[in-house]
Amino acid sequence: MAGSSHTSIELQFVGPSTPIDLTSITAQKNNDPAEFLPQPSTTVSVVERWNHPKVNVFRTFATFFAFTIAGANDAAYGALIPYIEEDYGLSYVVVSMVFLSPLVGYAGAALLNNFIHVRFGQRGVAFFGPLCHLLAYLGICLHPPYPVLVLVFILAGFGTGLEDAAWNAWVGNMANSNELLGFLHGFYGVGAVLSPLIATSLVTQAGWPWWAFYYLMVGGAVIELITSLWAFWPVNGRVYRETRPRTENVKESRLKESLKSRVTWVISIFVLCYGGVEVALGGWIVTFMRRERAGQPFESGMVATGFWAGITSGRFVLGFLTPKLGEKFATMVYILGSMVCQLIFWLAPSFHISAIFVAIQGFFLGPLFPAVIVVATKLLPSHLHVSAIGFASACGGGGAAILPFGIGALAQARGVSILQPIILAILVVLALLWLCLPTLFKAPPGSPRETPDKRRQWFDIDFDLVAAGKRTIHKAKSTGGSGGPM
Repeated sequence: MAGSSHTSIELQFVGPSTPIDLTSITAQKNNDPAEFLPQPSTTVSVVERWNHPKVNVFRTFATFFAFTIAGANDAAYGALIPYIEEDYGLSYVVVSMVFLSPLVGYAGAALLNNFIHVRFGQRGVAFFGPLCHLLAYLGICLHPPYPVLVLVFILAGFGTGLEDAAWNAWVGNMANSNELLGFLHGFYGVGAVLSPLIATSLVTQAGWPWWAFYYLMVGGAVIELITSLWAFWPVNGRVYRETRPRTENVKESRLKESLKSRVTWVISIFVLCYGGVEVALGGWIVTFMRRERAGQPFESGMVATGFWAGITSGRFVLGFLTPKLGEKFATMVYILGSMVCQLIFWLAPSFHISAIFVAIQGFFLGPLFPAVIVVATKLLPSHLHVSAIGFASACGGGGAAILPFGIGALAQARGVSILQPIILAILVVLALLWLCLPTLFKAPPGSPRETPDKRRQWFDIDFDLVAAGKRTIHKAKSTGGSGGPM
């Protein structure tokens, strides 16, 4: 900016989409270790909004459409499982490989997403993610042998994993991140609602073969590739490094640095369990309703649609409530609500009661993933957001693969009714994990460091189970060491 020869003021945008001319960076080499910078004392942080700068409007809607395709991709598995099983003549265990295969893709995305960001920027994600989807859907349309089908799903998982980390980190750093992430994942839910509905209707009503559904997915992937690449083309690797500089001279990769944080591990295990619950319910609910609740094929498929509709509406609606309750307290309330719905779903043998309460359960489950992304962006430094969220997303993909696969293996021996107690147990684990996150920053009312989100909260309830445990152990040791009662 203009100024005297001795003084300069720099405006640093928090979001990674706005290029900033920092000559002290561009003079260095075009790689990750070269962008270590001390944070200038004169820096003024300006949080981007979805509509400022203006280009963010198009970028925001491009990410919404990308997540719509990702949701349609993930939800189609459950609706098509009975028909894939019948077409290839597979057992529960073998057909569950459909859920397990994207894990490899997510793991590859976790390892490569930081490299792609540093080398190619968000432009690289906007190209490689949709391209992987397009190639995968073209392969499925050819109705390949089952082993090839499993490999193709790996490619789709890689594309989704790249986009999951990139667009969550980008949206999570903007103003009103709870609401925006609610919309981002709400559009994921839109795709997840439409996908089983369309797939089930095409197979049961129109008589299409199951793989013909992916003709539509090919068209969606083409649009995704065009819109994403057009929106993020200016955001190359140099722009990404300039807007996400390291403030310390650390020689290791950003991924290794993020893995040293308790926050990364807690959110990763949380997302692993959450992804498992979401996809296991969405994936096996059709089979469960047909075989345990005596449902007809079309009606059972509509139950899956109701579950994803609940997730979608929960993300759109509760995204506005979450910042008022506070992310930590609100998420615990949502988990407890999901547990109550799961108990009723399990214990009530009625088809209609089960259908209603699995939809309500989806409503409470919906905002969990956006909330954990917001908490991660608040607790971690900005240069670690992509690596940490990418690792967590890979874990989520792992949970979305391993748990449905495990349920399929157990269902082979004990029946698909095993789904219910497993889901309830994992919800209990989610509640315990959420209590293990550090408390969010608490500034006194009216303090200059008090954030807008904090000022919007109705009340402030936060708890760190790990810190409380450490204090209890320290107090017990101190009491014992001073000769007090043991």
